[in-house]
Amino acid sequence: MKKALLIVSILFAAVISTACINNIAVQELNNKAAEFMQKGDYESAMNRLQASLDLDNTMYETYYNLGVAAIGANKYDIAIGALEDGIKINPDYYDFYYSLGVAQIGFADDMYEKAEVEETAVADTEKDSVEIKRDVVKLDKESIIDLKLSAIKNLKIYLEHVPDTKDREAVEEMIKQSEEFIEQNSKK
Repeated sequence: MKKALLIVSILFAAVISTACINNIAVQELNNKAAEFMQKGDYESAMNRLQASLDLDNTMYETYYNLGVAAIGANKYDIAIGALEDGIKINPDYYDFYYSLGVAQIGFADDMYEKAEVEETAVADTEKDSVEIKRDVVKLDKESIIDLKLSAIKNLKIYLEHVPDTKDREAVEEMIKQSEEFIEQNSKK
């Protein structure tokens, strides 16, 4: 009986010390990521934050920081995934919704810039010229519009829960521009 109690005590101590070591390692990785982000080295920050999540995937702050770093690196798909994962852990941390909206708009804008376009010649008989009309291929356009709609939803959640935010006008402007984009591109 004493032997069993001793073994259990040793195992318990090992588990506790391993957890403490993991917490120290996670904190060290997060601190190093913060340093990289301050220097604008978002790739290195992302690597540290991903390593941190590999050790402990329960810290919503790490998901948030990974999302912000990925936005800084223009890796919007990674940012969206990290921020959505963080929302699952803490849906009441409303900065997630702001950053998710920013990432979705960034991703949509990148898709729009890189989208395949159809060129159509349109004759202008009054000006005696031909205008080339460029239109995003329908499938890409639908994906872009869906991202913009999701961004609007997330930004509105942010404003609803953080009504006194200093960047309210900027957020409202992002919403307005996204709504205008949707209106202009839904007609075609």
